[in-house]
Amino acid sequence: MPETLRSTAEAWLAQDPDPETRDELTALVTAADGGDETAAADLADRFDGRLQFGTAGLRGELGAGSTRMNRVLVGQAAGGFAKFLLSRSSGAGTSGAEGSVSSGSQERTRRAPSIVIGYDGRTNSDVFARDTAEIMAGAGIRAVLLPRALPTPVLAFAVRHLDVSAGVMVTASHNPPRDNGYKVYLGDDDHGSQIVSPVDGQIAAFIDEVAGGSVLDLARSDEYETAGDDLVSEYVRVTAAISGTSDPLAEPALVDTAPTATSPAPLRVVYTAMHGVGWEVARRVFATAGFPEPIPVAEQVVPDAAFPTVAFPNPEEPGAMDLSFATASRVEADLILANDPDADRLAVAIPGADGESTSWRQLTGNEVGALLGWRAAERATATGATADGAAASSDAAAGAGATASSASADSTPGALAASIVSSPALRAVADSFGLPFVDTLTGFKWVSRVPGLVYGYEEALGYLVDPAKVRDKDGISAAVGMLALATELATSGSSLRQHLADFDARFGAFASSQVSLRVTDLAQIPRITSALRATPPTAIGGHPVDRLDDFADGFESFPPGDILRFWLSGDESHDGSRVIVRPSGTEPKLKVYIDAWSTTGDAAARRAAADAVVAELDAGVRALLH
Repeated sequence: MPETLRSTAEAWLAQDPDPETRDELTALVTAADGGDETAAADLADRFDGRLQFGTAGLRGELGAGSTRMNRVLVGQAAGGFAKFLLSRSSGAGTSGAEGSVSSGSQERTRRAPSIVIGYDGRTNSDVFARDTAEIMAGAGIRAVLLPRALPTPVLAFAVRHLDVSAGVMVTASHNPPRDNGYKVYLGDDDHGSQIVSPVDGQIAAFIDEVAGGSVLDLARSDEYETAGDDLVSEYVRVTAAISGTSDPLAEPALVDTAPTATSPAPLRVVYTAMHGVGWEVARRVFATAGFPEPIPVAEQVVPDAAFPTVAFPNPEEPGAMDLSFATASRVEADLILANDPDADRLAVAIPGADGESTSWRQLTGNEVGALLGWRAAERATATGATADGAAASSDAAAGAGATASSASADSTPGALAASIVSSPALRAVADSFGLPFVDTLTGFKWVSRVPGLVYGYEEALGYLVDPAKVRDKDGISAAVGMLALATELATSGSSLRQHLADFDARFGAFASSQVSLRVTDLAQIPRITSALRATPPTAIGGHPVDRLDDFADGFESFPPGDILRFWLSGDESHDGSRVIVRPSGTEPKLKVYIDAWSTTGDAAARRAAADAVVAELDAGVRALLH
């Protein structure tokens, strides 16, 4: 074993406060010293650089070493973030993503910094959260720790509700069981959104500064606050209000679910928390909104960091919803609502083609996003509602594209928004209702910053239905919105299945698909996109390419990125289609997003045409990549 590697490992051991990772690292060093090549390679991998802090914070596998999630790395992150917040409040640092602060906001930005910290039910989430609270308090920052393991949306809500400078959520969302993460929000001029560049780089520089020493030298204090359940209760109250009132600060209008001679029985709903922390809060929200208690998937209702019933705790993954389907079939349910482990995403399933609960169809993120967007547009135009009126940071323009309608992005009522890889369906809704529409880069750090936002979504099961409350995706509020919609439809003699067909009839049929190419060498991805730039295809799946938008040097108001967007010509059956190629932001994958739409013929003809084009494009993309 190289002496430099040994010295690095020993220095790490000397500052590691966790006996489990100390023992893990000691065993590796001993084995490597004894000539174990596998142990030596593992050791080298653990100290091959460090887990990088970016706009998503930190996320990685648990274990000892600088490329793993552990108490040393989290301590360094907390110490660096504390330095950033102190420099920001003193005026020595920067404010917002553009590195400047307006005179009207200096007083808020330079007040004494404060932070709220939350955690989910994953391994060591509570430990990492308490370490962060102690280090923040030791740095003289007012720190508030949430009272127990809670969903990510509760933490995002707390940043705004408590009017603090920042928030940290310890979670790896729907990642594999052995992962954990560290997600960062900013208050004040960022209004509770996740961080964006260049703030991530500024924080990372402070983290590197702290990493030059020992985490044992960081001051710690147990003089942090623990939030009371009243904070959770307030999140429950305002989230339940989504079901029956357009004012999230008003008392919720309870839904009368008792059947009458002319009304149907309440919907039978199955809910899964996917072994995460969603059930306690979701259950309270449903009850406060007046809905009958959902039937939980018993095997997945209690938080369990091992996620024993799923290979991958992501509702999008094949097999993850199997227990939900089985439970729903057994109880003859009408609807399935599924949160991911930190409850910031929502999956929805409805009875299959026969309308019976013996088979189930999981809606895509685009389908749910379009239906929630239609509901949001109706409510916004009916009430003249806007977002909470807070001015978005100046960085919003860096991640947002042009609006689709003639209304300005901060006009009344509010704007709808979606990431560029999401379906064009929401743009059609906005146009129909005369609302502004904004395309953004992927990630709710961008969607949440759209000025005047009343609703936004991303195709990966993320929905922001109440920007006045939470500036991030929120799977619980989205679940309430979908349950309220399904209940309203059932009361009128309709259903979500029929509502999807009604959407096709009113706005056009929109179909989508996704192709992912997993690589073992990350250098393959830029090679593929460079080849597509050098020799763009003239047709994909038999459909002529009309034009190509290359984001390499920036496009319109979007910053530079390795993104290619192909627009394909329509024909007598459909209006057009689109193929977007981009690297995954979290996995070693090249991802391709396929969309087609049709406004020709009746709803059934439109749907058939759009689905057929997507199937042809899907086959064409796979041939192109292979």
